[in-house]
Amino acid sequence: MVKIVYMYLKRLIEKDVLESLKNNPVTAITGPRQCGKSTLAREITAEINNSVYIDLERPSDLVKLDNAEWFLKSQKDHLLVLDEIQRKPGLFPLIRSLVDEWKDNGKFLILGSASRDMLRQSSESLAGRISYKRLSPFILSEIKELVDLETYMYRGGFPRSLLAADDEISSNWIDDFISTFLERDLLQWSGASSLTMRRLWQMIAHTNGQTINYSSFSKSLGVSNTTIRNYIDLLRGTFMVEAIPPYHKNFGKRIVKAPKVYISDTGIAARLLNLKGFDQISGHPSFGSMWEGMVLANIRGHMPATDISFFRTSNGAEIDFIVESGRKVYAIECKSSLTPRLNKGNRYALQAIKPDNTFIVAPIEKGWSVEKGIEVVSPEKLVLRMMEGE
Repeated sequence: MVKIVYMYLKRLIEKDVLESLKNNPVTAITGPRQCGKSTLAREITAEINNSVYIDLERPSDLVKLDNAEWFLKSQKDHLLVLDEIQRKPGLFPLIRSLVDEWKDNGKFLILGSASRDMLRQSSESLAGRISYKRLSPFILSEIKELVDLETYMYRGGFPRSLLAADDEISSNWIDDFISTFLERDLLQWSGASSLTMRRLWQMIAHTNGQTINYSSFSKSLGVSNTTIRNYIDLLRGTFMVEAIPPYHKNFGKRIVKAPKVYISDTGIAARLLNLKGFDQISGHPSFGSMWEGMVLANIRGHMPATDISFFRTSNGAEIDFIVESGRKVYAIECKSSLTPRLNKGNRYALQAIKPDNTFIVAPIEKGWSVEKGIEVVSPEKLVLRMMEGE
């Protein structure tokens, strides 16, 4: 059940953004559309009297930038917030020039529905002047008092979906989100077909958490391997999917080399599969991979800069995620069962990896120790245990 609230829900990265504003001329908050970037920025700037908010999707604000240099210079004593910055990449050289001239920190807060890598293509001139902070849709620690795990699984973490008045409104919102992305947001990138992208996105949902087979997708969609790779890069760059590389240690030719690809949000995955409600997703063959995707999203939300990979060999040894944090290596196996156990393939993988700790992540409230170095934990406890080890 969901308690409908209309207050601001504090985000985990808020402290990091405030600290970055103190120490960098430019701070960028990246993340998917509708994940709460604007709400977070407005909450932060509400406490800063000298701030100016410019939404680059609002025509009345765009007019102010007809003479961008004059306007931005006239706001020198303010924190300038530029929302949806990827829609006007020509501003980056001007921002560089201004921050070099002003020589102060906390001058620009830019928001973008594009990844650090995609923004970097337009902002290389800001090297050494900008700090990137990634905001994800809600993670469990941010909403644990409001929703249960089942609701979180089938609605996903996007605020308007998760906090909707009922499941039907949630499903309709996600359907509209998918359509808007395909029919409007894709227009920012030339050559992208909304029909082909929708079919590819749905195919990824059906193979969620599996290693990507570019040739298979290429044949099914009637496009080249290069097009498939470009489309997946676009989905990654807009935070719609996440690609996890294989563990990079040298274990020989047995290691699977292709990345695993996940739909980034379980609510979107459910709707791409035309599923509604927990009863439908819990009985679907993709439920296990959706559980993995939810665990991944929460690790990434807490530890955005952490290296995450997977381990799989041709002879069946497998671990869902390997997380390298500092000098620690954690093996994480996701089991969507109340009675989780490691199988032989998991055991073989652990013998090869030799992690510092192994966590079996299951939908349980209170975990337990399986044996030395191996614990069963809830998704929320997983992140706490890894952060304790840093």
